Amino acid sequence: MAASRSSGLVCAHHHLYSGLARGMPAPPSTPRNFLQVLEQVWWRLDRALDLEMLEWSAKLAAVEALQAGTTAIIDHHESPNAIEGSLTTLADACAEVGVRVSCAYGVTDRHGPDGAARGLAENDRFLSEGGRGMVGVHASFTCTDDTLAAAAELAKKHGVGVHIHVAEGADDLDAPERLAGLTRDDWLLIHGVHLRDDHGLSGTIVHNPRSNMNNAVGYARPSRFDNPVALGTDGIGADMLDEFRLAFVRQRESDVTASPDDAWGWLSAGWDLFPEARDDTVTWNYPTFDPWHLAYSTTVNAIDVDVDGEPVLRNGTTTRVDEAEVRAKAAEQAQRLFRALEELT
Repeated sequence: MAASRSSGLVCAHHHLYSGLARGMPAPPSTPRNFLQVLEQVWWRLDRALDLEMLEWSAKLAAVEALQAGTTAIIDHHESPNAIEGSLTTLADACAEVGVRVSCAYGVTDRHGPDGAARGLAENDRFLSEGGRGMVGVHASFTCTDDTLAAAAELAKKHGVGVHIHVAEGADDLDAPERLAGLTRDDWLLIHGVHLRDDHGLSGTIVHNPRSNMNNAVGYARPSRFDNPVALGTDGIGADMLDEFRLAFVRQRESDVTASPDDAWGWLSAGWDLFPEARDDTVTWNYPTFDPWHLAYSTTVNAIDVDVDGEPVLRNGTTTRVDEAEVRAKAAEQAQRLFRALEELT
């Protein structure tokens, strides 16, 4: 069978904690806007998580990432009832599977000043102990000015950027004003759907087309930004070729003159954010690794993957963990999660 090779792909924004979310119970009522989607779906999910759920959610997500040729993930995490140790749990789970990961805890004042302080402390602990990561912030609209300033200062202390959702929905329209003077080139600004063209923020904007469509928040039109643009999934898997295709057709829907080259540039920007992935090797079941082919070829999968010179996928099967065991354990934890969700008010 003809095959092609590439470097490992990079998911520039993921939520590994959502790996168990598929099949979760319906929310208590039908969300009518983006804030209600957050309140009734994702903020309920993160409250129900514990460290055991996180371990198997991350392992499942990492296995599926390798099968999609993604060897590096930049993760943004929140589990307000299981904060301490959560970033290490995620990092260790990915390392066991063989996936590179950068971790950050999404600091927020949604759970009061103590919750924000514990989130900052988890970022500080993980980075101080040598973990690869950033300082996470949920979004400016869920944080006080003091919390935003504290997160920016902590990032400076560790020499890393801040990983933050920005203007994903209309509730965060004042993000440019709230973040003015804080952002730097090493920040990740996630979504940017409702950012003004002249927003004035520094950092890489990470476009998540599938998630934006799923949450009905609008089209970010990333080609309008002067900032670098990368691609993420916002927790809906880590199939970056699939995300590239969707980014392309979403752009084309808005501009019939668009070609796959823009979306391919956004995908390629992941290597600037996680350069080690360039040294990884993916062998594909498709003969041509070219954007104009891949934009219209929907059955492209990784056959073999080597990370840091070590085989982690052979013939589509993980070599360091038993995929069947991971899927079985993840299914068990998903049922625990669903029961916990049913108990939440």
